[in-house]
Amino acid sequence: MNAIDVKNLTKKYGVHFAVKDLSFHVRKGTVFGLLGANGAGKSTTIECILGTKKMDTGQVSILGMDPIRERTKVFERTGVQFQESKYQELIKVKELCEMTASVYKKPTDYEALLTEFGIADKVGTYVKDLSGGERQRLFIVLALIPDPELVFLDELTTGLDARARKDVWNILERLKNQGLSILLTSHFMDEVEALCDEILILKKGHAVFHGTVEEAKTESGKQNFEDAYLWYTDEEDRNESI
Repeated sequence: MNAIDVKNLTKKYGVHFAVKDLSFHVRKGTVFGLLGANGAGKSTTIECILGTKKMDTGQVSILGMDPIRERTKVFERTGVQFQESKYQELIKVKELCEMTASVYKKPTDYEALLTEFGIADKVGTYVKDLSGGERQRLFIVLALIPDPELVFLDELTTGLDARARKDVWNILERLKNQGLSILLTSHFMDEVEALCDEILILKKGHAVFHGTVEEAKTESGKQNFEDAYLWYTDEEDRNESI
């Protein structure tokens, strides 16, 4: 059983297709990168997978479950961190972690997570007073509090300095080795290269590549993955190569 199965997912707004006939799967215990420029359909895809947005056609399975009909079971076994996460500003880090932990049957030790992500000293700090990087690390901690089997991470290291980014990568690599499945979006190609076992590149709601980073470089004829990514997502550059 895969962590995620998506078959022929389509979502449109009026006559505009946000995602069209998209199929892929995420193997358990792997990191899967969902890539593409802003507006390519990444957020819509994730929202349809999670069941927070209704797809027009297609099938989705999370850990063998239907995210609509079995929402509670899915909720218990997955974690979600969105870049634009909205939380009360006048709540302390400890209060937010405790509140999050209270809605799960078997939450993990949030204090250990805060220590691991280098923000244990912020437990008494209001969310509004955290730096951008501290807030981003807190959002990842909140996604991991359920002790999930699968976690969705959206631009997970935005706002972090180079050292903090590498620390987060190392933690996620360790969690993956313990069996955690991860679907992430990122605009940092070095992050994708470091973390992702497989990637899918979207352009205008369509999949233009699905495979490994090395396969993307080989297929595009580019030595550098960032150049390969731009080749897949930028029409002008691709036309010049033909």
